[in-house]
Amino acid sequence: MILKASMRSQVLPMPVVLISTVSKDGVRNAAPWGCIMPILRPLDEIAIASWLKRDTLDNIRDTGEFVVNVPTVDMEEAVEVCAKSFPPEVDEFEEANLVPRPSAKVEPPGIEGCVAWMECVFVEEILRERFSLIIGRVIHLEGNDAFFDDEGGMDFEKARPMSMILGPEGGIYTRPTSG
Repeated sequence: MILKASMRSQVLPMPVVLISTVSKDGVRNAAPWGCIMPILRPLDEIAIASWLKRDTLDNIRDTGEFVVNVPTVDMEEAVEVCAKSFPPEVDEFEEANLVPRPSAKVEPPGIEGCVAWMECVFVEEILRERFSLIIGRVIHLEGNDAFFDDEGGMDFEKARPMSMILGPEGGIYTRPTSG
């Protein structure tokens, strides 16, 4: 079957992360993101794609900092709340009942209960007519001790990091499993 190129999200699973930022006015923001990728492992940079009208994008541009939080599948409800379109002055941590986790090297807090936290600084923006690509440098990466062994290996069955695939009826949350 030949599919339209725009249907790629039906065949390409995407990670689900919550990107936390703080506005220049000090308002906490948390937004779900699927368009994120590492840049040529083992480099310390990541890329995120964004629509142009996003509070998260404005906050990254204004402050130069963000945290990529990797939620568990048990955090589905909070991810759904954060997916709503709130005005910039609304604290999305409060709306989604997220517990802030102090960051080590950036101002935006991480989110408690996540699998891992990537504290990032803005490096470059590639601006297009309808979207932007943000390149960030991971300056601090930390895994939740509940899900990692002493060598840094993740127990996928215990951690259950969230991913998703889109279909005709919308998104379906998935998770990796061991073979």
